[in-house]
Amino acid sequence: MSLVWTLCVVSPQGFDAPTWWRDLSSGVIISLSSPPGGGDQSGEGGMMKMLRIGVAEIIGTAVLVIGGPGSAVLATGTFGPTIGVLGVALAFGLALLIMAYAIGPISGCHINPAVTIGMWLGGALKGALVPVYVVAQLIGATLGALAIWGIAAGAPGGFDPEPSNFAVNGWDELSPGGFGFGAMVIVELLLTALLVFVVVSTTSRRFSVGQAGITIGLTLALIHLVSIPIDNTSVNPARSFGVAVFAGGDALSQLWAFFVFPIAGGVLGVLAWWAVRDRQLDIAPTAIDLREAAEIEDVEAETARVDVESTTIIVENP
Repeated sequence: MSLVWTLCVVSPQGFDAPTWWRDLSSGVIISLSSPPGGGDQSGEGGMMKMLRIGVAEIIGTAVLVIGGPGSAVLATGTFGPTIGVLGVALAFGLALLIMAYAIGPISGCHINPAVTIGMWLGGALKGALVPVYVVAQLIGATLGALAIWGIAAGAPGGFDPEPSNFAVNGWDELSPGGFGFGAMVIVELLLTALLVFVVVSTTSRRFSVGQAGITIGLTLALIHLVSIPIDNTSVNPARSFGVAVFAGGDALSQLWAFFVFPIAGGVLGVLAWWAVRDRQLDIAPTAIDLREAAEIEDVEAETARVDVESTTIIVENP
């Protein structure tokens, strides 16, 4: 299946290109938001920009899965020393933090369908682009899980992914602590709401955008410290999908819940932010905005220069 990626960028009202461009050149602007909706989506340039966004989401989600579930599969005692729950939680947080600064200026570093849907509900992403992000995230998660399997298969005796050894999400027998369905629902609703609430809050113009990756990465680490014993922590349908595809069994039969409740939790997170802000999201400029602004400024300056030269010629040669 071929994917057509289309970027649309608009300049916010009150745009101040020179100030924003100085911020970009100093490396200040890094935002976990999303390319704003609107603008012209046609043309080869727009398609190439959306292709870069899609590839960035694939890479980012793959890194998240390799860093998070990968650490749980490979570094929790099965193949040697264990890093424990704390190590796995930090691995998830660090993977997100690193990708936030690596691909944040390109795609917004959603790498999570619940975040993407939250950004759409908040008015930061056109609805037509939501499937593009989600498909890229599912592809990235699958590739990340495949990489984990390939690495583990190189161990003595080989390795076959199963629900019991592949860091899947679940309740009852799939829960590390034996927690039931109700506990899983509460955890996924509340903690995904927390994650999306924090992500959305970092897109405000009042937030120090250079700290977004650190803030969200630490939030994800905290979430895992709380909920790994409950259901292995999802808060991300793509993360759950990637490992369940290869583990099969109950991991697949329970997978629906890790789409429904994290996404519902993401909606709660946006609603909570709206209640605090009491108005639609005030999205900060991304690096994409700034590059486009600089290009627009250059075009306008060149147009003005040509107009002045043309006027001069007309005056001198009536």
